[in-house]
Amino acid sequence: METAVDVEKGTAAIKQQFLTSKEKFHEFLESGRSGQKVDGPDKDPEEPSEEPAQKRMKLDNDGDRKEKKRMRGQNKSRPHVKPQSYEEKRLCASIIQERETKCFYGAKCRFIHDVSEYMSTKAEDLGEQCYLYNNFGKCQYGLTCRFAKAHTSPDLKNLVNEDLYKQACQKETVRNNLDKELQKRLRKKQVPFTGADAYLKTISRGKKPEEKSTDKTEECPAVKEENHSGSGETTADNQQTQDPPIKTIGPITDADIIKVRPCEKKQVDFRDKLYLAPLTTCGNLPFRRICKRFGADITCGEMAMCTNLLQGQASEWALLKRHQSEDVFGVQLEGCFPDTMTKCAELLNQNIDVDFVDINSGCPIDLVYKKGGGCGLMTRTSKFEQIVRGMNSVLDVPLTVKIRTGVHQNSNIAHKLIPELKKWGVSLITLHGRSREQRYTKLADWEYINTCSNIAAPVPLFGNGDILSYEDAMKARETGVSGLMVARGALFKPWLFTEIKENRHWDISSSERLDILRDFTNYGLEHWGSDTQGVEKTRNFMLEWLSFLCRYIPVGLLEKLPQKINERPPFFMGRDYMETLMASQHVGDWIKISETLLGPVPKNFSFLPKHKANAYK
Repeated sequence: METAVDVEKGTAAIKQQFLTSKEKFHEFLESGRSGQKVDGPDKDPEEPSEEPAQKRMKLDNDGDRKEKKRMRGQNKSRPHVKPQSYEEKRLCASIIQERETKCFYGAKCRFIHDVSEYMSTKAEDLGEQCYLYNNFGKCQYGLTCRFAKAHTSPDLKNLVNEDLYKQACQKETVRNNLDKELQKRLRKKQVPFTGADAYLKTISRGKKPEEKSTDKTEECPAVKEENHSGSGETTADNQQTQDPPIKTIGPITDADIIKVRPCEKKQVDFRDKLYLAPLTTCGNLPFRRICKRFGADITCGEMAMCTNLLQGQASEWALLKRHQSEDVFGVQLEGCFPDTMTKCAELLNQNIDVDFVDINSGCPIDLVYKKGGGCGLMTRTSKFEQIVRGMNSVLDVPLTVKIRTGVHQNSNIAHKLIPELKKWGVSLITLHGRSREQRYTKLADWEYINTCSNIAAPVPLFGNGDILSYEDAMKARETGVSGLMVARGALFKPWLFTEIKENRHWDISSSERLDILRDFTNYGLEHWGSDTQGVEKTRNFMLEWLSFLCRYIPVGLLEKLPQKINERPPFFMGRDYMETLMASQHVGDWIKISETLLGPVPKNFSFLPKHKANAYK
């Protein structure tokens, strides 16, 4: 008799009683639809919303390289379109916010001002309780809120719970918002970069930047400071004659004039921490809140392009936002030139609240790499050094770096770069155990990570790659790394942080997983808005996440523990309908899950995942 252990290589071992065929799997899901057809991407036959084809066994004589290259990685065929509006008629902000003054644009305003006309075309409410009103005392989206019944009076006025609203106003739940005045100055290029300009002059004159930085590092201890007290006073006198780089309110203090030395910079204890990786698209603020609740120690914003930040692009600055629950939080910058990276570091140092700044030198995508950024920095050591030293000279917080083993598959260079990074003054190195060329085709090389961690000492080095269970984490910690970074594993199961800290497997139920999605929905409505645009934006980010969540296999169904990140799940029946639905890799089923939380999708709704439905296609 065939057992569940006798499975195809690369497929997870599931108990025999739960295994099923593709036909029976979809037949079971169709039977639970109660005759309701999902009105979404399934309507368009040209959209790739069907279940991805199963991965073929890799054969030595398999020469079909074109198909393999076309089917893996990013969904590059995804059309790049502007965000569409899901409402035919939108209400003017002056009416939503109930301003006393009339609309500035008057009759020329492209939004409507007739409330009754808007209400006649508005989509039906999604529920009777508004998360924003219940938690903050006021919903700023007023009549446009998709839960407006909870806070609308009979005369169509927005209700306010004064006591709760006063308490909410005293708390700053989200920080690092882009100031409109700063945005205007950035667009007009009126922001001064005194620190960055001073550093760039030194490298333009051909000076070796390491001399200045090394001396600072060596003179940090108090004993050496006393030995060089004379030169220190001279430097302070010279600095006092210059204008302070930042406009101050009130009396000028020493901190406004005298530059912070490396030993006086803010210190962060990175050791033995669990670090949620900066995840493009999926690593948004609501998702990070979920991971913080399950035990993530360090969080980092999504990769932000330094040039876009310097231009004051609101969409890029949104990636820097920090929730109050994120006690150790950093931002990750991508760039390939010392001038833009140093200026961006100085800009962020003066305007946002972070605990560290990370340089992305591990991004493998062509758009970034071909410009010399991401992984490209690993082979451009001269520019890399100028970037690190320049950013360090203007930052008051630690500077960290994320790298890969190298660019090419069989040519590791991280062990050569790490000693240089130590000299340049980085506070933390994170190493992903794969090369750019390798991507996810093979397992992460933890032996090499161990070698690099020994080279990096005493600078802490975090390892990253293939951690999906507490057993994987225990093996990774045996290598001697200072901490662990979790990326895809957190997307598969955000409760992984709890499993690692409690050293156990969590056989989480489908209802508990749905509650996690419900919390994500509430956090999304708080972050992106509870009007139609905010609801659909929350849905889109949820669907992106569901393209990873569907690859999780419940612990109770596994024949052999733990699940490995490189093993694909076969077709299986869950212990209830929702568990089976969550295992589907069909976009239409993901939409059905979203509809249980956010109501039916609009008629013109469409979705194509930014990352393909599975990584083993």
